[in-house]
Amino acid sequence: MSTDISEKGLEALIVADMTGRKASVGGGFSEDPDPFVGLHNWLLGDPKAYDRAWTVDLVQLSAFIGATQPTLVAVFDLDHDSPTRQKFLARLQGEIGKRGIIDVLRKGVKHGAHEVELFYGTPSPGNLKAAERFALNRFSVTRQLRYSRDDTAHALDLALFINGLPIATFELKNSLTKQTVEDAVEQYKRDRDPREKLFEFGRCIVHLAVDDAQVKFCTQLKGKASWFLPFNKGWNDGAGNPPNPGGLKTDYLWKDILTPVGLTDIIENYAQIVERRDPKTNRTKREQLFPRFHQLDVVRKLLADAKAKGAGRRVLIQHSAGSGKSNSIAWLAHQLVGLANADGQVFDSVIVVTDRRILDQQIRDTIKQFAQVGATVGHAEHSGDLRRFIADGKKIIITTVQKFPFILDDIGTQHRDRRFSIIIDEAHSSQGGRAAAALNTALAGVDDDEEDETVEDRINAIMASRKMLANASYFAFTATPKNKTLEIFGEPWPEGDKVKHRPFHSYTMKQAIQEGFILDVLADYTPVNSYYRLVKTVEADPEFDTKRATKKLRRYVESNDHAIRLKAEIMVDHFHEQVLALNKIGGQARAMVVTSGIERAIQYYQAVSAYLVERKSPYRAIVAFSGEHEFKGSKVTEASLNGFPSKDIADRIETDPYRFLICADKFQTGYDQPLLHTMYVDKALSGIKAVQTLSRLNRAHPQKHDTFVLDFMNDVETIRAAFDTFYRTTILSDETDPNRLHDLKASLDGHQVYEPAQVEQLVELYLAGADRDRLDPILDACVATYVSDLDEDGQVDFKGKAKAFTRTYAFISSILPYTNADWEKLSIFLNFLVPKLPAPREEDLSKGILEAIDMDSYRVEKQAAQRVQLTDQDAEIDPVPTDGGGHRAEPELDRLSNIIRSFNDLFGNITWEDSDRIRRLISTVIPEKVAANLAYQNAQKNSDKQNAKIEHDKALAGVIIGLMKDDTELFKQFSDNPEFKRWLTDTIFSATYDRTAGRPAGGAP
Repeated sequence: MSTDISEKGLEALIVADMTGRKASVGGGFSEDPDPFVGLHNWLLGDPKAYDRAWTVDLVQLSAFIGATQPTLVAVFDLDHDSPTRQKFLARLQGEIGKRGIIDVLRKGVKHGAHEVELFYGTPSPGNLKAAERFALNRFSVTRQLRYSRDDTAHALDLALFINGLPIATFELKNSLTKQTVEDAVEQYKRDRDPREKLFEFGRCIVHLAVDDAQVKFCTQLKGKASWFLPFNKGWNDGAGNPPNPGGLKTDYLWKDILTPVGLTDIIENYAQIVERRDPKTNRTKREQLFPRFHQLDVVRKLLADAKAKGAGRRVLIQHSAGSGKSNSIAWLAHQLVGLANADGQVFDSVIVVTDRRILDQQIRDTIKQFAQVGATVGHAEHSGDLRRFIADGKKIIITTVQKFPFILDDIGTQHRDRRFSIIIDEAHSSQGGRAAAALNTALAGVDDDEEDETVEDRINAIMASRKMLANASYFAFTATPKNKTLEIFGEPWPEGDKVKHRPFHSYTMKQAIQEGFILDVLADYTPVNSYYRLVKTVEADPEFDTKRATKKLRRYVESNDHAIRLKAEIMVDHFHEQVLALNKIGGQARAMVVTSGIERAIQYYQAVSAYLVERKSPYRAIVAFSGEHEFKGSKVTEASLNGFPSKDIADRIETDPYRFLICADKFQTGYDQPLLHTMYVDKALSGIKAVQTLSRLNRAHPQKHDTFVLDFMNDVETIRAAFDTFYRTTILSDETDPNRLHDLKASLDGHQVYEPAQVEQLVELYLAGADRDRLDPILDACVATYVSDLDEDGQVDFKGKAKAFTRTYAFISSILPYTNADWEKLSIFLNFLVPKLPAPREEDLSKGILEAIDMDSYRVEKQAAQRVQLTDQDAEIDPVPTDGGGHRAEPELDRLSNIIRSFNDLFGNITWEDSDRIRRLISTVIPEKVAANLAYQNAQKNSDKQNAKIEHDKALAGVIIGLMKDDTELFKQFSDNPEFKRWLTDTIFSATYDRTAGRPAGGAP
């Protein structure tokens, strides 16, 4: 007999795994629960026992009530189809319709004078009676369930029941018969009428579309609008499932997730119906939640780790935008409250540090399912709140990053014996060295008012408070971990002579994009090149500092009113013609303009607003910046320009006529707006800032299928380098070497700016609470020595190393297994001294250049839109730099005429017949062709720079000859003009050698 590769064969395989029985479609079932052994812990249901009118398996329901509440069988006349039974079933179905199956299973129903238990939950360890009750639950799986009263031909492949109540449905497909999970999804959308009683909202916990490779789920069927989410493990940091040497790729669903114990856990702690009120319409919307695989996986693994290892852990969770971090944190916080091991409760209190209102609400929604929110959750906003909440028995305490250190300030010594769980939302922004120290001081209950305390005692207390505390576990969630975050919270793992750190759990940007939870903001990225010509307006030819002058000229050109107006027109025209005209996001698309500062934001706001009026556009712009700013002689705020309060900006941009949000360092991190479709960037971005800023576009919306970035300032390589770091799992390449602190201290001591006695004296006075006028004379004497005894290079070296010492110590002291009093004292001393040290006198040798030039012409050239391909491998980042010092760089002086000439040469002053084409060839086509030359690539990998240059020159000559037919002018210049040939050779070599050596010019570190 050959292998059954049909859909029915897959169905039979699943049922056999779950029940341990090889049964026919109409196979039998047992009225007595089978023993819960291995996978054979599901009963096989009979499709004929299903009552379509009441959506219950009557046989299983009656058997459960008969075994657990036998008196109710006669009271409700369950053995006969009588009016009494009909009344009970009507009451049961009414309650499920009103409250949802999850709540009915958890709390049962009341009918007349009786309370009916419909499910027994997870027994607590050692509770034999509860374990016996749990064993009486009847988990059953039914094949080919004919669910419809009207169309009796329609049947579900599988349905799962608990005690006769349906909780899940399955549609199965098989790739061997050329059908996939997408066909199952389509079948749900097309053939499963949401008006059928079984498919009404809340009647089932989940609807599952399954094939042999993938799983998708939906919590509410809405016909074509049904939203199915992946429930896959992930493979190679992306979507899908890994190969399974022991069976089908998707058998984890029924072998691991849908076991009676696992399913009970989901019902008790994850699945829920939440009600959310829209503040604008005042309407209440109900949503049913079911965890995605990685959410269930991370929370269960964190709970198991905390249960096994107790308090005192530091854990990093790298979950991308789109991972549902808010729900993961809410589910974790709720379960940490009740977590217990052999020693009792693992944690006394759970503290959540967040700045997101949505997380606050989701924690409340989650807790509401299990306990009184008011009795369980508290908001710590003032000093003393935390102590009061602990005394009141509040288990979950929510606070903000800013309030955290102050709120915890007055926790007394009585809390040293308490154990805390601290969940940090977006860890890198809330766990700087000093904030962590204040947090730890509070949680440790360090008391500064003990009598007979010596300076040494206080130093030791401060050092102890800097440590990550033994009575607290830290769970840090972030999408973009920095090196500090990885070193503090990451899991150490030795590799050779290095100790790398990686996240405890990751859900990557790659997987979130592939699963459709966020959009790929680099799929349509268009850089824009600016070309301009400057002219000298003075007869003299003074000298200026070349580097500073070039920066000033670029800033001058890009902020010139003509340039701003031209770029504003490009933005507005593009938005109307390429976004609105194409009905992006169903005609609701919004745009963000990212600017380099408040002045530039106001300029853009005025230019965009004026051009919108000129175009007779119905749409308007909003400007966003912090504080009050002087612009053209008058003080303005965002409220005075917009005509409405600042707090309304986020709501107003969602409503017409507002379509452009013009920002200066606002709304560029943490802003969650799915209607943002297009971004216009006129600000230099790199590293984590580039990722956070461009990621404002990635939020998913049912009608959002793409995004667009038009970038006037950055190049593709810089943006690629920034995103590569966080596309997959981010790993710290090595730990910070604490010996660098010894080296830095020795170097600082060697400058003899301070005496050891001065350090001791200042620290003693400071810790004793001396008045400030007793500290300043010590510091001022050191400043005088710094100014008189050190030359400029010495001052630069000392100040740089002092900053490096304080920065490194503040970070590393929290994770070192030992303490060093000398380091602590020097850190205190330098934190006071560094702000008093004057900067080395440095004359601005570019001063006056803007008065000596004018802009002759300006234009921009949009390059080809491109999909930026990211590197498909884990990224390594280096530890916190511990270098400091150095010497002052000497300015390079040059004549104004030379500066302007080289500036124009760089930015657009070459007179060609077809200058646009020539620029495109030089900036894009030629470098790409040269970089692709195999001999040149080989020389870079296996030889030195000199030999690589030889191969480069050969490759360039070949490319130029290849262009001879179509670009005679360029070939002639290269052949006849030695200066041009040298310039082009150096330019192309610099671009391609840096690129292929992995160091993109101007790229992010």
